[in-house]
Amino acid sequence: MDHTPRQLFAMIRANEKDAALASNTPWYCVSCYFCTARCPQEVHITDVMYSLKRMAIEARQFSEKAASDLSQHFVGHVEQYGRSFEFGLATRQFLRHRPLHFVEGASMGLGMLSKGRMDLTPHRIKGVKQLKRILNRAKALEAEV
Repeated sequence: MDHTPRQLFAMIRANEKDAALASNTPWYCVSCYFCTARCPQEVHITDVMYSLKRMAIEARQFSEKAASDLSQHFVGHVEQYGRSFEFGLATRQFLRHRPLHFVEGASMGLGMLSKGRMDLTPHRIKGVKQLKRILNRAKALEAEV
């Protein structure tokens, strides 16, 4: 992310619409609602990110390649582990799309790791085989349409 969600909200409050829409932060949001569930201020962060994505699309201020790449990797993690793996997702995305700014992202990531907001390794859910069957069935139904 080129801005933390907190920085992005500050930009919105400061009426810096163009800067907020040009930010890649909403595109790194995988819409898992994890941040919303953990937010101590009960801010619906994911909903704000959806709104910013929609506004950026309308203003034609987004990177379709980065958004598509993130989405594919998020789905891959869900299929493999049954949940998102934020550290792996963020690291891969940063290295693929902003490699020269990796150190900036690493400092934010280290802060999240030190506060227990993110794990270094993925955790597989119980019943991942059943989830895979459900997802495969959903893909088959989608292919029929």
